[in-house]
Amino acid sequence: MGRLKRFVELVVPKRVYQALLPLYHFAWTLLAALYYRFPARSLTVIAVTGTKGKSSVAEMIASILTEAGHTVALSSTIHFTIGGESRPNKYKMTLPGHGFIQRFLREAVTKGATFAVVEVTSEAALQYRHTFLYLNALVFTNLEKEHLERHGGMESYFQAKFRIATSLLHSSKRPRAVIANAESEHGKRFLALAVEKQIPFTFADAENFQTTDEGIAFDYDGVRVTLPHPGAFSARNALAALKAASFLGVETKTGAAALAKLSKISGRAERIEAGQDFLAIVDYAHTPDSLRALYEAFGKKRKICVLGNTGGGRDTWKRPEMGRIAEEACEVVILTDEDPYDEDPDAIVAAMVGGMNKAPLIEMDRRKAIAYALREAKSGDVVLITGKGTDPYIMRASGAKESWSDGEVVREELEKLKS
Repeated sequence: MGRLKRFVELVVPKRVYQALLPLYHFAWTLLAALYYRFPARSLTVIAVTGTKGKSSVAEMIASILTEAGHTVALSSTIHFTIGGESRPNKYKMTLPGHGFIQRFLREAVTKGATFAVVEVTSEAALQYRHTFLYLNALVFTNLEKEHLERHGGMESYFQAKFRIATSLLHSSKRPRAVIANAESEHGKRFLALAVEKQIPFTFADAENFQTTDEGIAFDYDGVRVTLPHPGAFSARNALAALKAASFLGVETKTGAAALAKLSKISGRAERIEAGQDFLAIVDYAHTPDSLRALYEAFGKKRKICVLGNTGGGRDTWKRPEMGRIAEEACEVVILTDEDPYDEDPDAIVAAMVGGMNKAPLIEMDRRKAIAYALREAKSGDVVLITGKGTDPYIMRASGAKESWSDGEVVREELEKLKS
């Protein structure tokens, strides 16, 4: 398929190719939906979108629905699950194309699932992968500056996200709900959608909020909610999930019970434990705001930070900003390689250095950078490895892929420290 696409790009004039591309993507989705007999019609479908928090919110909703006794399918950046079965997402895409979601949902129906939680990106919406999902609900977390080279500006980025809202509006299912972050101006635009339920959430909904390195706790709907994940961002994610679950008929106390058990969301403020006396955290943080929020979640702890976070070919504006944030928050900063694609990785790192007042440590071998950070950690410190999360590859020039897992590398290097 990739070779055919490249051949078409070569022989078809660029203007014609770009004009036909949306039709190509829509045709794939339509044909897949027809072939798999529109499986979303047989499911209660919840879509989750936003710049950050999507995977965590989707995971939380799926966990709550499972706690309530439902068989749930989940399609996310992290993995694809149906009931108790899970397989990692190795596509390097949150929502893969070529009819993947229709095939996955048919599998879910066949295996007895009644709910599906689907993480949807702006890119997926531009390529019509969100069509024929027949949504019951849509959760919107936030919109931050990202993918602007792809979209051409924040409003275009918003409009790509809003395509998902439009599909909710056109869904034949009833009732429909939009659950959105009312602290965001973009969220307010989602909440203006003319569906049966508009459900806002804000951080103020988390009463008596407390946070430690071990997690958070707050009161909501008369229930004390605890979650073994730190930071105010975790509270916002939990509120979005609880409100979505309430719309779906799950009581808050059931939701709270599920969240209390959710000790791990892979690649999302994920603790890697190997008996060490300091924290080792792997997180996907890939925007300035998400990086800052992660650092703030660990308070005044001494921070040793491994930072890639700026892949090649996109979002060049954020490189010096990410360097600046790391320098302000971390005692030790190690800049390293991460998904350079066809760009010079040294030039990417140099752009990050441009936002910093003093020279950081630079180790372009990502494993060596992580190993150095772990060796430098003292009792009570926190080592934060950001940017990759659960990404299964480091993407290099000409489409080359290097198999990778930040989590596995951290575990392996921690074991070496014990020997």
